[in-house]
Amino acid sequence: MNRRHLLAATGAAAVTPFIRPAGAQNLVRATLRLKWLTQAQFAGFYVALQKGYYREAGIDLTINPGGPNLLTENLVASGADTFGLSGGTDSVFAARERNLPIVCAGVMHQQTPFVFVTRADGPIRTLADFRGKTITTWFTGANFVLLGMLAQAGLGRGDFTMQPQQVSVQPFVDRQVDVVTATRYNEFFTLMQRVGRDNLRSFVPDDHGITFPRDTVIVSEQTARDRPQMVTAFLRATIRGWRDALRDGKLGVDSVMSVAPTLNRPHQEFMMEEAGKLMVAGGAAQNGLFWIDRPVIQAAHDFFLRHEVIKTPLDLAAAYNSSFLEAIPLADRMA
Repeated sequence: MNRRHLLAATGAAAVTPFIRPAGAQNLVRATLRLKWLTQAQFAGFYVALQKGYYREAGIDLTINPGGPNLLTENLVASGADTFGLSGGTDSVFAARERNLPIVCAGVMHQQTPFVFVTRADGPIRTLADFRGKTITTWFTGANFVLLGMLAQAGLGRGDFTMQPQQVSVQPFVDRQVDVVTATRYNEFFTLMQRVGRDNLRSFVPDDHGITFPRDTVIVSEQTARDRPQMVTAFLRATIRGWRDALRDGKLGVDSVMSVAPTLNRPHQEFMMEEAGKLMVAGGAAQNGLFWIDRPVIQAAHDFFLRHEVIKTPLDLAAAYNSSFLEAIPLADRMA
C-alpha cells in the first residue's frame, strides 16, 4: 500500500470512528510486542498502561515482552501482535527489503543509542587508532555503523579484527578485546560498574556524522490501512505515558519494577535517564516525542545502500508514515 492510499484511508476512518470514548464497554483489544525483556527502556508504555491511558483511548492493551528468539517485525507482519517496538531504522529497512508488510508509525530514540568503548588509558585515542585492534560489536546494524565511521577515518575491513559480540561485556573487562559496543543506557552502566567511568573512552556515531534512530513503533500495513484511528490513539496514550515518565523518573522506574521486581534499581534509574535523553534529542525537540525525522531516515537509508547492507533503494514514503503522529496536536506531543 502506498502513502497516498494510506492517507485516504485515514481520512475515511475519521468520518466513521470505531475507537470508543473513555468509559465505553467495548474496548478494542490489542497487543504491543517489545523488542526486549521488561526494563526501564520501555517505562512510558508501562506508565500509560497502569494509569489507564490506553483504556481511555479505547484500547485494551496487553504488553508482551520481547526476547532473543522473537522477531518483532515478523510477529507484527503476521498479525500475531498489533503493535511492535522494533530494533530501529535498520530493522525496518531489512523487513521492507524482505517484503514484510510493516509500517513505521513513530521513532523513540532520535539519536544512535549505541557507542563504541575503549579504555581511557589504552592506545586508542582516535578512530585511526582502531587499526590492528580487536573489536566486538553486534552484527545487527551496529557493525555497519562502525564500518562507516572507520571508512571515513581511512580504515578498510582488513585493517582490524571485528568479532560478533555476545551478551556479556566480560571479554572487554578482561582486556581480551580492545573495543566493545554498548548502548548508552544499558551495557555502558555495566562497564562503568566494572571498569569505572573515568577509565572509559567512548566513540559516539552522531559525533562522526552518522545517526541511526532506533526503537521504532511499527504496525502492519493492514492495521495502518484499516485502523488508522487506533494507531493514533495508541500513540497518543503512549506519549502521555512517556511524558509522565520523563517528568517523574521514579514513577517510570516504579512502573517497570512493579512488573519485574528483581531488576537492579540503580541500573534502571540510569537507563530511565539515558533513554530519556535519546527520546527528546534531534527533531523531537521541535516536533515532539516519537517524531519521524525524514532527512535523518533518508541519510541512514543512503548510508546502508552505499555500504550494500540493503541492495536496492526502498520506498521510504511507504515504510514511514507520520500521519498518525501528525493527527495529534503538537502541544500534546511535546515532552
